[in-house]
Amino acid sequence: MRYQKLEAQEANWKWKYLLKKHREGENITKYTENSMIELKIQLLTTLQNSPDEIEKWVKTEMTAEQRKKMRQSIRARRKRFFNAEKITTKKKSIDLEYASWLQLSKYANAQGVTLSQAVLQLIDELENKELYLEQVEKMKVSLKSLLNV
Repeated sequence: MRYQKLEAQEANWKWKYLLKKHREGENITKYTENSMIELKIQLLTTLQNSPDEIEKWVKTEMTAEQRKKMRQSIRARRKRFFNAEKITTKKKSIDLEYASWLQLSKYANAQGVTLSQAVLQLIDELENKELYLEQVEKMKVSLKSLLNV
């Protein structure tokens, strides 16, 4: 397994995930009665610092489909957590206007590269252009000084 499972930490992530889903209005239990749901949620809220109890709660109070969805979310969180340890694997994001994204996407597709590689290429091209313009300007100044002598 590439990403190590840390039981206490993952139980805490599950606990936070379940409470967040409950606050968003989702039913996180296998029950349909509101009184039973509230009872199970109250029990869950008391289990924050008990990883084993959280695991037991998940196994007994959730449906298989709900557990599967939660496992997928926890797996993604585990991956983000371990990737964030190194600056090279940590994901960064930027907000782009749709028009900017569209142009960048077209450029990347034309070049056959990813969006990140396209951004790097454009920056390199801009830096090279600036260096070229500086060199041309220096040559112009030196030519003028030669002609004026």
